[in-house]
Amino acid sequence: MHKYVKQGVRQYEHPSVVPVERLDWNAIRVFSVVNRHGSLRGASAELGMALNTVRRHVETLEHELGCLLMIRNAKGIQLTEDGERLLRVAAQMEQASLGLKYISNSDQSALEGRVRISVTEGLGAYWVTPKMVEFQKENPNVIAEINCTMRVADLLDSDADIAIQLVRPENPTLKVVKLGRMHVMPFASAEYIKKHGQPKSLKCVAEHTIVEQLSPQLDFDAVDRLFPETPREGFVSVSTNTSTSHYQALLSGAGLGMLPTYMAALDTSLVPVEIDLHVQHDIWLVYHPEVDAVARIRATIDHLKAAFSPINSPCFQDDFIHPDGLG
Repeated sequence: MHKYVKQGVRQYEHPSVVPVERLDWNAIRVFSVVNRHGSLRGASAELGMALNTVRRHVETLEHELGCLLMIRNAKGIQLTEDGERLLRVAAQMEQASLGLKYISNSDQSALEGRVRISVTEGLGAYWVTPKMVEFQKENPNVIAEINCTMRVADLLDSDADIAIQLVRPENPTLKVVKLGRMHVMPFASAEYIKKHGQPKSLKCVAEHTIVEQLSPQLDFDAVDRLFPETPREGFVSVSTNTSTSHYQALLSGAGLGMLPTYMAALDTSLVPVEIDLHVQHDIWLVYHPEVDAVARIRATIDHLKAAFSPINSPCFQDDFIHPDGLG
């Protein structure tokens, strides 16, 4: 690897350099995520880690290896030749780590033990949890650990066995399956509609109050983009970062808000508002190929595929179906 000069002294002349065999795996993992996003900020959002901490991990790694791994410019991150070499080694380390993770003395063919599922908060609370209760009743020795979070799980760092997310991962070592498509449209409570009426167009929404949900995996700046000339005061009644809080605010008559169409099948107390505003998000099931050998995880994956199947649940098909037509 090519040495680089730092403060006028070659890296290998620093007495504090940590031997290569003592490299921090966590720093290598952070480096891989930074490369995948092409930016420190993108890695910071995925890892739930402060931007300066991400930067420090990369700089420490460069210090320990004594070489420049990334060139940072206005367009983002570009790997050096040494960075490309480290990335290939990191991929091999990830594969080996996952292989070891699922080796144990227990019988992996048994339908028992825990299955850790990381899922976006709304889907987790309203769709995945009831489906996993059904699965657990059929498999009473399986413990379903459901982590509802809008942070993308790091399956290579033992965050979860399975992830259900709205962002397709770019890591080629992971297995990715499209479960379906989530369609989102405006809803309001029947009480709110009775009192304020239904808007007939997007422009008319400015005459109402709305509930806003902020999330890194959703269109978090939609309100400012769609209504740039409407002051937030008197227009946004509630702004929240969770789907459950958003849903409860709509139930309480706080205004109009965007909800997945599958909610209409679960709760008829909310009324769909047709103003030709539809948003869609593909839903991705993500896991490492190593888990295919673990019976309880394989069975869970099959159950979740069926739970989102557009055949069984038309609300998840690619084409938009109005809630009134879902039955």
